[in-house]
Amino acid sequence: MKTATYELLAASSDHAIAVTIAFVCGLIVACALIWAVRVGMRVMDKDTQHPGLDEQPHIPEGGPVHEMRERREPDEMPITTKDNDRILPHDLHHASTRTGKDQNPRRWSPGSSGSFGGGGLGRT
Repeated sequence: MKTATYELLAASSDHAIAVTIAFVCGLIVACALIWAVRVGMRVMDKDTQHPGLDEQPHIPEGGPVHEMRERREPDEMPITTKDNDRILPHDLHHASTRTGKDQNPRRWSPGSSGSFGGGGLGRT
């Protein structure tokens, strides 16, 4: 398009009216959104009761609770029972793992890179 076409479109009254209507509609929508946010903030301030200092959680009297870490190992599942019958669901117990005999955490082997594609020499 040439400059003359732009001037013709800008001078057109239909185009100016459409732009004005679109601008006014956008302004109305923006004002409605701002109003809705302000009303929502007022409602949240009235409804929400923040807990007082005495209602806040406290550390137990015995001190902080620490997590327990243990290594688990799978429970071997026999294929048949003592009577050479197949195992049914009621023959199984609730846990499929048990506390492992070795509780030392696994460490990386010396000389290994630690991860695949880690850029190290790997096991040499």
